[in-house]
Amino acid sequence: MKNQNMFNKSPEPQTIEVSGGKIKKYLTGIAFLTVLIVADACRVSQNLEIPKADVPVSFRNSASNDSGSVANLPWKSFFPDVTLQQLIDSAVVKNYDMQLAVKNIEAAQLIFNQTKWSYFPDARVQLTGGSNRPSDNSLNGISASQFLGTRHIEDFTTSINLSWEADIWGKIRNQNARILAEFLQTDEARKAVQTRLVAGVAQGYFNLLMLDEQLAIAKRNFALNDSTLQIIRLQHQAGQVTLLAVQQAEAQQLVAAGLVPQLEQNIIIQENALKVLTGALPDKIERNAGFNALTVPENLSAGIPSSLVGRRPDVRSNELALNVANAKVGVAKANMYPSLTITAAGGINSFKASNWFNIPASLFGTAAAGIAQPVFMKKQLQTQYQVALVEREKTVLYFKQSVLNAVGEVSDALVKIEKLKVQQDITANRVNTLQQAIPNADMLFKNGMATYLEVINAQSNVLQSELEQSSIKRARLSAMVDLYRSLGGGWK
Repeated sequence: MKNQNMFNKSPEPQTIEVSGGKIKKYLTGIAFLTVLIVADACRVSQNLEIPKADVPVSFRNSASNDSGSVANLPWKSFFPDVTLQQLIDSAVVKNYDMQLAVKNIEAAQLIFNQTKWSYFPDARVQLTGGSNRPSDNSLNGISASQFLGTRHIEDFTTSINLSWEADIWGKIRNQNARILAEFLQTDEARKAVQTRLVAGVAQGYFNLLMLDEQLAIAKRNFALNDSTLQIIRLQHQAGQVTLLAVQQAEAQQLVAAGLVPQLEQNIIIQENALKVLTGALPDKIERNAGFNALTVPENLSAGIPSSLVGRRPDVRSNELALNVANAKVGVAKANMYPSLTITAAGGINSFKASNWFNIPASLFGTAAAGIAQPVFMKKQLQTQYQVALVEREKTVLYFKQSVLNAVGEVSDALVKIEKLKVQQDITANRVNTLQQAIPNADMLFKNGMATYLEVINAQSNVLQSELEQSSIKRARLSAMVDLYRSLGGGWK
């Protein structure tokens, strides 16, 4: 390779004009020169291979090493609830983020389709006509009078001009590779939007059903407190308890009563959020399934970590980004080498309009080739190449980081599902015990064997435990959705 200083000077391209029978010989020489240069072109820039993803053999907290993964399931199979499927269907079609992602794909498709013309020459049809009346005392005027017999100089031309740059260093090839990778990235971006959208709708729907359940719990506890309050009031009238007992029973009832408007508010806000997410105006969401009908499958296979690279859209996008970076390095390197441009023009030309289309007398043709070698450009080309190399190294780091984050998210979701299941079982046992304690406390209270405080305390414990139970179940359902999304599910 020549000394790098050769890239710091910039002479004008050398142009050679030929015509007639010499054109064939001239073009043959150009073709031979091109073959010699192309033979060395493969050494201009070496692509960096896709790095091997640094992933474990299996996910932490994974129950099995089965290669199958729940992420391979289409979202309609993973979420069997009909109402939820309708919401997701609407979101995939009407959500504005999804529509923007689709438009990005359409724009990228148009640019990609244009690349098939990259190797064709530029062709322009030109039609010109002009008339000039020089001064009688000018050289042009005297010459025209002597040789043409007129003082008017006319020129009429119809021509086709061709220009073609030989892709001897792979510049066009790398530009096309970059456009292809960027086009594929737009599709991965659409998939990433859809996975997040499907997960967001599912989590919002589960949260809505949890709020329905908590509202029912609050109303049920309010009715239970009302029954107890009536008994305590009767005992107070009979002089069996003090006014303090009545006040404490009323305060406990107000706790349940205060939850009702708060939960109703949260339900409406969640409905509005889901409607907006599905691309619709805020409105009520009709739902048939109850919260208790929702279950988390016992065996949620995460598959093997290495499959994340090919399935998760954001990881795949970062992998394609390395193809883009490789192409940019190739273009930057090719810019430092000579460029061979071949031009040709042909048509009809005449200095009289009456002879303009007199063929073959008015026919003309030219061919030229120019080789331009950057020599001095203030070190800009070399700097651009070095920056492209650094950007490529950064892309590798982004790719590795995205794989690491993906593995971490899957492991987090797995441990949440596992540990929330334990919490859910413990809470269910506590709720069952407290629910059995309430009738016992009521019976003992009516028979004078328990105080009103024990009854109120039992009712308060049931309220809090049932609310907690529904929250834990919703968190477990949310972890299930997180696992599905983090594995790359939801875009099929």
